[in-house]
Amino acid sequence: PLSGGGKRGMDMKLPEKKQRWVYHAEALPQAAGEGVTRRVLAYTDGPDVVWRTPSKRGPSGALHHHPHTQITYVVSGAFDFTVDGGDPHCEGRDTILKEDGVEHGCVCTEAGILLDIFTPMREDFV
Repeated sequence: PLSGGGKRGMDMKLPEKKQRWVYHAEALPQAAGEGVTRRVLAYTDGPDVVWRTPSKRGPSGALHHHPHTQITYVVSGAFDFTVDGGDPHCEGRDTILKEDGVEHGCVCTEAGILLDIFTPMREDFV
């Protein structure tokens, strides 16, 4: 089973809170806007980790804010972020800090993968 580190390749579903092993291939992909999917990975009441895949160029996160601190690690691709009025261009291996309440958004300029870490966890994702 997913919660016990058993066989891989089982049915996709959301992981359970405090699940010790979360296999990417088993984490349910969810629509997260046009052309964007996310997979909620490991999470607790504190932090959570979300794999986000914008599949095409263009907006991949409209300007918004939330009561969570978010750290985004650019795994691959290229993105123009707007964070608190600044507009940095980020590519693979760059990291962006978005503290709670700060307005931010993202435009994908080269399809890639983003790894988001939120604290506290995003209950609205699970």
